[in-house]
Amino acid sequence: MYATLLDSPKQIVKRDGTLVPFDYFKIRQAIAKANVNVPSETLSDEQLDKLTADVVKKLDADVNPTVEEIQDLVELTLMENGVSQTAKVYILYRSERTRQRRKKSDLMETFKKISFTEAYDIDMKRENANVDGNTAMGMMLKYGSESSKSFIDHYVLPEDMAKAHREGQIHIHDKDFYLLTQTCCQIDLHKLFKKGFSTGHGFLREPQSIESYAALACIVLQSNQNEMHGGQSIPNLENVMADGVQKTCRKHIRDLIETDEIAACESRLTEEEKNLLLSCNYEDVVELLNDEAKPAGPLKEYLGLVKKRVTRSTYQAMQSLIHNLNTMNSRAGAQVPFTSINYGTGTSHAARLVIRELLKATEDGLGNGETAIFPVQIFKVKDGVNSKAGDPNYDLFKQAVRVSAKRLFPNFSFLDAPFNLQYYRAGDDNTEVAYMGCRTRVMGNVYDPRKEVTKGRGNLSFTSLNLPRLGIEARGSIDRFFSLLDQNMDLIFRQLRHRFEIQKRKFIHNFPFLMGEGIWLGSDTLEKDENIERALRHGTLSVGFIGLAECLVALTGKHHGEDGKSQQLGLRIVKHMRERCDERSQKEQLNYTLLATPAEGLAGRFVQLDRERYGSMENITNHAYYTNSFHIPVYYKITAREKIDLEAPYHALTNAGHISYIELDGDPSLNLSAFEDIVLYMKDAGIGYGS
Repeated sequence: MYATLLDSPKQIVKRDGTLVPFDYFKIRQAIAKANVNVPSETLSDEQLDKLTADVVKKLDADVNPTVEEIQDLVELTLMENGVSQTAKVYILYRSERTRQRRKKSDLMETFKKISFTEAYDIDMKRENANVDGNTAMGMMLKYGSESSKSFIDHYVLPEDMAKAHREGQIHIHDKDFYLLTQTCCQIDLHKLFKKGFSTGHGFLREPQSIESYAALACIVLQSNQNEMHGGQSIPNLENVMADGVQKTCRKHIRDLIETDEIAACESRLTEEEKNLLLSCNYEDVVELLNDEAKPAGPLKEYLGLVKKRVTRSTYQAMQSLIHNLNTMNSRAGAQVPFTSINYGTGTSHAARLVIRELLKATEDGLGNGETAIFPVQIFKVKDGVNSKAGDPNYDLFKQAVRVSAKRLFPNFSFLDAPFNLQYYRAGDDNTEVAYMGCRTRVMGNVYDPRKEVTKGRGNLSFTSLNLPRLGIEARGSIDRFFSLLDQNMDLIFRQLRHRFEIQKRKFIHNFPFLMGEGIWLGSDTLEKDENIERALRHGTLSVGFIGLAECLVALTGKHHGEDGKSQQLGLRIVKHMRERCDERSQKEQLNYTLLATPAEGLAGRFVQLDRERYGSMENITNHAYYTNSFHIPVYYKITAREKIDLEAPYHALTNAGHISYIELDGDPSLNLSAFEDIVLYMKDAGIGYGS
């Protein structure tokens, strides 16, 4: 090989900075390897030698070249010598090798951050507020999560989708679970408890006491969380637990009749009274005690004792439910289940007892009196049920207001909001819209309008759009903004469908609890060897958004809290997004919905990327976080009622979920009437879910 006779560098600089001896043969080998795949340009040994020599001639013998510099010269030499197809193959091969190295390098850098950086320093370890990124199991979960994301980016996602996520144009939530599962579910405990269920390690029969109902509810939430990547919710807690109250009541009656404590009392009961007692449920106990026509005596004494014991059992059950859901682990021990419970409309005596004792346990707090974070509690407000004096549960609403003022929970959902009321049928809690604690809402059903219900349904996946970036890129042009908005929504629609096509290919055995126990709507009709598409179509695919306020500042100079015209533009933007989702739903017969995104770490990630790209921009990129969804910025001074009035119209447009947060000055527990007025003002303004 005459290239070896040429004067050449003695060493080269590798990509990691180390020096190694210069090797002519590696250059020749790389050219030959590229040429093998181009039959039309087959090179002889002499031609390979000459091309190698031409590359070496271009090098300065006194300077150690880098690998990249040598590769650049190889490309140039091949093009100069007319072997363009070989050059093309070489360039593609080089590009692929670079991509492979970058994959490995990026993942290793991520692992370093997980290992050696505290959670408060990086958004990545705070993506899920329910996972402590500093603990051993939290870090182990993160290692697996980041490895999965890397695989998804490089081998699963089409490049335009991966790039859009990587650059902060969109955010694919829970991307690490892209190939695995769905987001969240509203669980029908009535159905599950009635037939009993298995968690995979043994069968659990129908519970027989309020304590067992509460304990098994926790087990169900934990088990379902292990098969999904999002939260778990019970849409009608009091109505489910009421069955446990009835069983506990009958048990206490039987137990007390058989004890010496009641023996003396029995002798003073008529046989008719004794038989009446044995046939009583909790409703009868309360009604008989409240019956003023019944004189005081042994019967009422006995009924009072039963009621006292049932109340104590119910309090202990609700207390254990709260304690368990703040201490039990899921997902490799890295977090407690993200749980939510909806309640407030059950008007039976048993259901009312559950609500009352749950609120008492919540007000009392955990072991050291601290506020319980889980379950996220949502009190359902409904005219004629609990919103005003004379309603059967108004006393419980007042209690909920008092507890919320002290403990921040419960939050409040409003069934009279027009977009919730349209589904409501009195007496059917499956038509009462229930929310996940994070704000997710599922009710409409394009796929099967007969199943516009709450139970057994949830979100399949959601992806959020960086609205401030579109506002910046539009450079003041509203027409350009909407053009960019449509392009990005089309991208998200394709990405959501791409993920759905993966999700639907799973089978019941991939979800032994969620699907195998019939929790997800329609899963109990699937054949053993059938994929789960028919069931999944009852779920939702959601388009989310972050930073409407900053987007409006970029477009108009003011956000929607400052200027009426900006508010109108904000509503126009969100209305357009909702219309696009509705159109897509009809076209594909899938439930595409619009979500006011719960941000967590995302609002920080988007603004950091945009600040690097555009610099610091006043009231756009100069803050640590973009504003959540359609919210008024937290730094902007505004009254509670003004904020409610401005944000309420967006609730009607975001059918995948929404929330409005109201911050009150001072201690709200010292002014409960003002707190109640704010909650009821939300109801009257058309808010769907508020805190």
